[in-house]
Amino acid sequence: MSRISVKAATAECRADVQHALTGGGDGASCQCQWWTLTNARFSAATVEERCRMLHDEIGAGPPPGLVAYVEDVAAGWVRVGPRVRQPRLERTRAFASVSEQPWDDASVWAVTCFAIRKEHRGEGLNAALLEAAIPFARDGGARILEAYPIDPEADRRHTANSLFHGVLSTFLAAGFREVGRSRPDRVVVALDLDE
Repeated sequence: MSRISVKAATAECRADVQHALTGGGDGASCQCQWWTLTNARFSAATVEERCRMLHDEIGAGPPPGLVAYVEDVAAGWVRVGPRVRQPRLERTRAFASVSEQPWDDASVWAVTCFAIRKEHRGEGLNAALLEAAIPFARDGGARILEAYPIDPEADRRHTANSLFHGVLSTFLAAGFREVGRSRPDRVVVALDLDE
């Protein structure tokens, strides 16, 4: 892991965020705006508009996520921040029906999206990003860190691109506890940051 470093996605590293997002999967078209917009707004926005939204979000701060580097080259991204800034989560029945936390509580943060460049998959970047997301959330005032990983053991039909939520085993290894499931493969996990 010594070749991997992680830092907050600030205005100075917007190009690095783009490099991480455009290395395969849906990151290039989504621009990590899926959770921040309603379905109608997301569908109406062009890729260029979504790119501008992320650009502006990063520029305005606070950082909406973290960037992982392999030997100083951007290789991965994770969105982590207050749940209230990711309104689609509350509208997603699979999560809303399972979460134990009130949706208007700004001290509940969420890890919602990983994007790893194809050439760096399998190198432990999700674990490194998640490990860095925990103190990042705590330092940002989070009381609870929630996430919505996939359990590929419960449904092996998931492709690499469908695992942008992360996989359950990574979260369990980082100390998260399972809150519940809306389907056998859709899990809500949480980490109490006050402990």
